[in-house]
Amino acid sequence: MLPLALWGVILMCGGLLVFTVASVINLPIRALFPAADPFFRDVVWLSGAPLTIGTLLVSADFLLFYRTRRRGHELSRADVDRTAVTVVLTAYNDETSIANAVADFRSSPLTRRVIVVDNNSSDATATVAAAAGATVVSETQPGYGRCVFRALSEGAAYRDTELVALCEGDMTFRAADLEKLLAYIPHGDVVNGTRIVEQLREKVTQLTTFMFWGNFVGGKFLEFKHLGRGTVTDLGTTYKLCRSEFLRAHLNDYDPSVNLEFNAHFLDVTLKNGFKLVEAPVTFHAREGESKGGNVSNSRATRVGIKMLAGLLISWKLVRSRQ
Repeated sequence: MLPLALWGVILMCGGLLVFTVASVINLPIRALFPAADPFFRDVVWLSGAPLTIGTLLVSADFLLFYRTRRRGHELSRADVDRTAVTVVLTAYNDETSIANAVADFRSSPLTRRVIVVDNNSSDATATVAAAAGATVVSETQPGYGRCVFRALSEGAAYRDTELVALCEGDMTFRAADLEKLLAYIPHGDVVNGTRIVEQLREKVTQLTTFMFWGNFVGGKFLEFKHLGRGTVTDLGTTYKLCRSEFLRAHLNDYDPSVNLEFNAHFLDVTLKNGFKLVEAPVTFHAREGESKGGNVSNSRATRVGIKMLAGLLISWKLVRSRQ
């Protein structure tokens, strides 16, 4: 089924943008160049076309496909053993934070083991993680997507736990929230920890206001693409809980060559293939150490966001790592 709602929202946003820009610049242009007034009036009037078409597409998707997409996504309670979790942490030059992250998760009675996947760190990340009690695995192929893919593979290989918790080794997320994710896992194959609840995030983090709302808007684009299959409010969060059996059966559906956009890719493919995705609010803290991913700056986050949208709208092949 075509994602009519998604393209409808895109058209509506485009029409609204044209209308707003044309309306704002119309007054000074009229004062300086009166002859241009008819042109801008036409632009404002024509901006109603994508708004109208977009509204019709969204309405058509709701009326024609919404109930069909919801089939198989009704309330379910397929419980698993929630007494023990294998925790996998991705790490790249996280020497200053990895020991605290490992200690935090190891202190939880829910954690059976902590695995740190070191992605070619040039500092002592691997040594510090091992000293803190983690099982350290080296992923030599560079890229966040490859590191996450390896982490999920390693975690799912253990048969004495039925769940794998994916996180980063920078202390932005905490082991205390495992209970929140576990509460929702009977209803899904993947529980995505969302950072969107204002009361659950520290005042100052690497997630700027621009990034915060960008992730929310991007999540809504994904939700409209798979209308009726899931609620998404955070496109880039890295804290997830997955069923091990699900990962063993379907991890190869995901493309590890997708780099910093891998979290969006993971959610998109999960919903596209009809798997159950549930969100749970988690706390979000200031990271320890220096950010190296898409949160380095607003400009870099914008570039990553554009690639995410390209993957969502066209194909994830466009954003594969060339490395």
